[in-house]
Amino acid sequence: MDAIKPLPQVSSFSASVFTFLDDRFRDATDLSQSPSLVSELQTEISELNQRLAELNRQLESGLASYASFSDRIGGLLIGVNAKLADLSSDGGKDDEETTEHVAGEELPSLAKEVAQVESVRAYAETALKLDTLVGDIEDAVMSSLNKNLRASRSSGFEEVRLHAIKTLQKTEEILSLVAKRHPRWGRLVSAVDHRVDRALAMLRPQAIADYRALLTSLGWPPQLSNLTSSSLDSKSDDVQNPLFNMEGNLKSQYCGNFHALCSLQGLQLQRKSRQLGSHKGESVLFHQPLWAIEELVNPLTVASQRHFTKWSEKPEFIFALVYKITRDYVDSMDELLQPLVDKAKLAGYSCREEWVSAMVSSLSLYLVKEIFPIYIGQLNEADLSSEAKVSWLHLIDLMISFDKRVQSLVSQSGILSLQEDGNLLRISSLSVFCDRPDWLDIWAEIELDERLVKLKAEMDNDRNWTVKVQDELISTSNVYRPPIVSSILLQHLSSIIERSKSVPAIYLRARFLRLAASPTIQKFLDSLLLRCQEAEGLTALTENNDLIKVSNSINAGHYIESVLEEWCEDVFFLEMGTGQDSPQEAQGLENFTEPSEGIFGEEFEKLEKFRLEWINKLSVVVLRGLDARTREYIKNRKQWQEKRDKEWTVSRALVGALDYLQGKTSIIEENLNKADFTAMWRSLASEIDKLFFNSILMANVKFSDDGVERFREDMEVLYGVFRAWCVRPEGFFPKLSEGLTLLKMKEKQVKEGLSRGEKWLRENGVRHLSEAEAKKITKSRVFS
Repeated sequence: MDAIKPLPQVSSFSASVFTFLDDRFRDATDLSQSPSLVSELQTEISELNQRLAELNRQLESGLASYASFSDRIGGLLIGVNAKLADLSSDGGKDDEETTEHVAGEELPSLAKEVAQVESVRAYAETALKLDTLVGDIEDAVMSSLNKNLRASRSSGFEEVRLHAIKTLQKTEEILSLVAKRHPRWGRLVSAVDHRVDRALAMLRPQAIADYRALLTSLGWPPQLSNLTSSSLDSKSDDVQNPLFNMEGNLKSQYCGNFHALCSLQGLQLQRKSRQLGSHKGESVLFHQPLWAIEELVNPLTVASQRHFTKWSEKPEFIFALVYKITRDYVDSMDELLQPLVDKAKLAGYSCREEWVSAMVSSLSLYLVKEIFPIYIGQLNEADLSSEAKVSWLHLIDLMISFDKRVQSLVSQSGILSLQEDGNLLRISSLSVFCDRPDWLDIWAEIELDERLVKLKAEMDNDRNWTVKVQDELISTSNVYRPPIVSSILLQHLSSIIERSKSVPAIYLRARFLRLAASPTIQKFLDSLLLRCQEAEGLTALTENNDLIKVSNSINAGHYIESVLEEWCEDVFFLEMGTGQDSPQEAQGLENFTEPSEGIFGEEFEKLEKFRLEWINKLSVVVLRGLDARTREYIKNRKQWQEKRDKEWTVSRALVGALDYLQGKTSIIEENLNKADFTAMWRSLASEIDKLFFNSILMANVKFSDDGVERFREDMEVLYGVFRAWCVRPEGFFPKLSEGLTLLKMKEKQVKEGLSRGEKWLRENGVRHLSEAEAKKITKSRVFS
């Protein structure tokens, strides 16, 4: 029978042994568990012995591999020395010939072999070093999974995990260097990555599990049961924040766990960056939510949803609760957790931003799963359709308001640029439309219906078409003199555009505007066209009231056109003109951006076409009336050979026509904006020039001296009608002016000049008449 071994001296115990014994034997009753403890320790010792034996075998295998590499290197070096000795012994024979031979053949091959030897040596050293590091990682990971070590929660447990993470980081640094300098060692890198991935597959879940257990022991998530609807909008001073209440060893453990998770995430980002770095066009630096923050948010989300289920018909309470939680705990992210993230060297991460992003994501997920399906179902029911539209718009209002409030929380840090689409997507509840563009289409349709109902009521009010916009702050309103209804339309468009700005993706903003704003403009344009057609159909625009009605419509259209053009110069619209599409649109869906014309390019074309068409119709109407009143004047061909009446400075038959012309143009001038009126009277002058030129000068009429003088006086009076709008009105009657120039020439001058042809005409300022027209005019001259 073996002798009983005496117990060792207490003074020989280490600190870890004392800690272990204190944890296991707290009082005399724990002594009864000694046999089970001994059995457990023996089992663990047996496992460790097996592990040690396995490690010894791995070490022997590594040493044997290294020895084979060393033997190969030694053999190569011996061969090099032998060749060098041969070169030395043959040095006296044919020196010149030998030197050329060595330089030409031996030295390059020798250099190649030396380089191969160096490459093999470097490969062997790197492989051995990586094998050692990976072995340390695997040992540390296995140790961190040790039940007794984990149960004790001693400092040794944290040190083992920290050692594993640091070793992983060293391994990654070597792999990055190898991938950059030795791309042909891909198999070595792949083999190491495979083993590291297995280690990480065990380390990360365990680190997250430990972090969750620690949060539970801290009392996270805090209690939400004392919330009431009245307290949701106010910031409580007595908010219980377990993160701020941590002290001593518990705080140290939490910070250690948080830092470990951040370090593991940083390591994974480095590995992904290295693995994807060789693929051109691949996004190497991609953003991942911060794991540690996600684990803080997940239990809060579960606790909050118990309240959400009671508020399905009061979504404003849901948004208020999420905002309250986000706001009450956001300060602890900056003060307590941000230094730990910085210590882990996670570049580009803000705890405040990650906290807000995670809370918004949890809300968006709940909206997608629980709220929107209910509203979609109500829209499909005929009885609830109108109420469902109101509820839908109310929900959108809540989402827009919520996004602005949480974005203000993020912007307080001064880190995040909210102008970047990627950042907006992460902190916007409206990002739900990125995955469900069909819901965006429903929103745009409801928005459009509501706007059109309100706009129709305003357009049906005749007063809104007669009263002008009086706003001294808007310079364009003074230029175009638009009716109030155009300002009302712009208010609706501004509201649609402002709501679209809350959508976090450029291509979705463009889609929303094309579905909601463009049809609104089209509806207004249809109303303008209908009013003009009604006026034309009733009186053919012969009445002054109809001219005023058309003028007001043109003013409204031109004002809308100018304001839209000014808006489209803003960066908000210019971004939509870059042709940015979503991945789905790139696969064949309709493109809602128009790079060459802008988002409202089609509407610009239609407004311009409407304006030019009806400006031309105004000039045609006046010309038609003038033509009817000058028929007797034009038909009287004998008057140009009669003596003129010196008491009249203008032909009596022309007086009524000129009075009509001046009256109609004055009415149009008074009501039409200046730019379009200028285009109208210039077009009218051009048509009158053609009318009189073709009807009188080209009609084989004979002109005496008195007839030429009478025609000149009549034309001077005609020019006088247009002198109010220009200095030289005769410049807008080129054919009449040049025809008069020819009629006033002496007979000798005309005969000599016409023989010189077109050159003589140009020298005398006749540029708008052909040679044939000039000859016809001169032939109509009767010289006395």
